[in-house]
Amino acid sequence: MTKSEDFSLTVEQDVPTGMRDGVLLRSDIYRPVGIATCPVLLCRTPYDKGQDTYIQTARALAGKGYIAVVQDIRGRGISDGEYFWQFQNNTETFDAQDGYDTVEWAAGISGSDGQVGTWGHSYPSWCIWRLAGTQPPSLKALFASGMSSRLLDLNFGIFETGRRLQWTYKMAVNARRRIGDAFGPKSEDEADAQWHEVERGKWIWYLPLGGLPDDLFSSLTPLLKTYLREQDKEFWAFQDIHHKVNVPTCQLTGWYDRLIGTIDNFTGMVTEGPESLRDQHRLIIGPWGHNSNNLTRSQGPLDFGHDADTTYPQEVTRWYDYRFKEINNGLESEPPVKLFIMGEDRWRFESEWPLDRTRYTEFFLRSDGSANTVGGDGALSISEPGNEPPDAYDYDPRDPVMSLMGIDAQAAPRDQSPLDGRRDVLVYQTPPLEEDIEVTGPVVLKLWAASSAPDTDFTAKLIDVHPDGLAVNLTYGIMRARYRNGYNDPIPIEPGRPYEYTIYLNPTGILLRRGHRIRLDVSSSDFPNFDRNHNTGADFWSDTELRVAHQTVFHSSEYPSRLILPIIPKS
Repeated sequence: MTKSEDFSLTVEQDVPTGMRDGVLLRSDIYRPVGIATCPVLLCRTPYDKGQDTYIQTARALAGKGYIAVVQDIRGRGISDGEYFWQFQNNTETFDAQDGYDTVEWAAGISGSDGQVGTWGHSYPSWCIWRLAGTQPPSLKALFASGMSSRLLDLNFGIFETGRRLQWTYKMAVNARRRIGDAFGPKSEDEADAQWHEVERGKWIWYLPLGGLPDDLFSSLTPLLKTYLREQDKEFWAFQDIHHKVNVPTCQLTGWYDRLIGTIDNFTGMVTEGPESLRDQHRLIIGPWGHNSNNLTRSQGPLDFGHDADTTYPQEVTRWYDYRFKEINNGLESEPPVKLFIMGEDRWRFESEWPLDRTRYTEFFLRSDGSANTVGGDGALSISEPGNEPPDAYDYDPRDPVMSLMGIDAQAAPRDQSPLDGRRDVLVYQTPPLEEDIEVTGPVVLKLWAASSAPDTDFTAKLIDVHPDGLAVNLTYGIMRARYRNGYNDPIPIEPGRPYEYTIYLNPTGILLRRGHRIRLDVSSSDFPNFDRNHNTGADFWSDTELRVAHQTVFHSSEYPSRLILPIIPKS
């Protein structure tokens, strides 16, 4: 078949969709004109189906010959029922069965050819994975994006203060509307503006977090306060359902996406999904952040070139044109993994993730004991250290290292120079590279460190330093000391005792050009990306005390701290 043409469309709003328990959810249906029957592409969202992002995407999909359905999930938008959010036990929510029922309803609506697929970014993709494990018969393929397999790979067991408070404040708009509360922002755009202009500077610093006013987030406040106490609980665990998902899948994410754990849904399907489908799954990783409306070349201070430009509807329709319409668009002959290699600024196909040819290479942290600030003597070297003095700094939670992030409290490429002079940041970097080096894959820091506190945090940030001095973050990670043996065994540390911490940074994919430097920043805070550790060992949500912790980072033959990078050899 040839490429689909653009169609005019009709829209049917607020169509009631009955669930098995009698609750009515409501959907908008976008139909192409002039097609007798066609596949249905479904998005279930908690964010109000009438938002511009859903309207524009649904219209684009319908224009390419699909029936696009956008539904308000239970208890959100104008759908009936009680809302249960994604940060609680899955057995307490209705999302799996509601998803199943909606897929089967969608397969039978007027104009449907019986094939149903999915779309929707972030929370809507959480809804996709919840329904996928129920194996609705009419679900024939899925497209999901911006949704990690595991919650703990997103938050590392630590409250994401900046993002989660802003997100809940915006979610409270609909919650207020449903209970008839006349106060507060009336739209999500208004909520975003009010959060930044009025509320953010007060609430991210508020102590104790468990004492936030009950009316701040309307009826969502009790859910948030429960979640505060459960940061080390795994509520998503989509790896447990991969074996049940019996359709081909396509995953999309970006190197700067906080939820780049999306990759694990691809690898899970390839290793644990039905064997007959394992060669049919696809993964796309671009140079983007978490915003599916910004799959473009311009990200922060960086321009990745015209090859980086695409749109969400383009990626969705390419997948379904191949899966549902048998359009010859090249996807069938492509290897399953499509990566945008930053620095080289081009796409490359691979047969697996991580890449089999990866050489995991140790870069040892080195210094003469003065790695503080970018002007210090910290170095990264492939040569092992001898008996070098450790580096030290004081971490004061009253004065944390501030996160350099997007206005939406999402990770993004940013110039790191505002943090250059902080003495509570240890900086280790290579000399200017003598040849190009590709770093593509998972990144790990093995950090030997001690603290004067019974509990504290250690952070890691991988940075690309350009020849002109521009230093741009690539990826990050954090370890709360109490979780060093896992989230199921949180135990305090012995003050002054060295421990080896394994800090997992998000994966990256970049060709570091000759003349660039590889830099690692080590500290103890990344706020408000993650909540401040109070250094007391007490529960963060009820604790109002803040203590200074004296931190020591070791790099010697006895305690060899090292950064492990996935180096891809030249072909």
